Amino acid sequence: MLLVALLAPYVLTPFYRIGHPVSTLMAWRWLRGAKVDRRWVDLAAMSPYLPRSVVAAEDAHFCKHHGIDWGALREVIDDAQEEGAVKRGASTITQQVAKNLFLWGGRDPVRKVLELPLALWIDLVLPKRRIMELYLNVAELGPSGQFGAGAGSLYAFGKSASSLSSREAAMLASILPNPVKRSARNPGPGVRRLTAIYMARARAAGQERCWRAVPERKSTS
Repeated sequence: MLLVALLAPYVLTPFYRIGHPVSTLMAWRWLRGAKVDRRWVDLAAMSPYLPRSVVAAEDAHFCKHHGIDWGALREVIDDAQEEGAVKRGASTITQQVAKNLFLWGGRDPVRKVLELPLALWIDLVLPKRRIMELYLNVAELGPSGQFGAGAGSLYAFGKSASSLSSREAAMLASILPNPVKRSARNPGPGVRRLTAIYMARARAAGQERCWRAVPERKSTS
């Protein structure tokens, strides 16, 4: 039974190229009778500022790594060895997709051990565009059961994910670590500060957009 549970995510992942998967947290809330609000939005229908903002906030090397940012992970390990505690994370967007779809939250070393090879597998069998689409549709983006960009945008700004401005997209990205304590609807000083940082990072990131259906053409002029 344990082996089946361990192998199930690897069997299911290729099928997640299509459809509207739900996260383990969404399923858990349904089982408890808690509110779940998820409105699936295709990546093509979202504001282009949204994937730029989450990459700026969560995973600057999303287009370069293969599921795990080994450089960032080594830095976290070095910091932990020097300071005796982990003060920052190094989870990539792909790792968070692995956690959201198949695992559980919290700083659990067992979960991390399971998460790393699963992230490599997800990156191998799913295109970056689909990984981004999954992330933006299963991430928790509100304090009371709002999941994904559709529900998160509607709760925070009263509008669809397709019409988010660059500032609104960056503000949603700024609450991703903890949408229960951080609010895009009523942002505090910390969220406003992060919003400005992520907007600047997104502008400075250049034209690399691996989640686009068709890569941007370079100017020949």
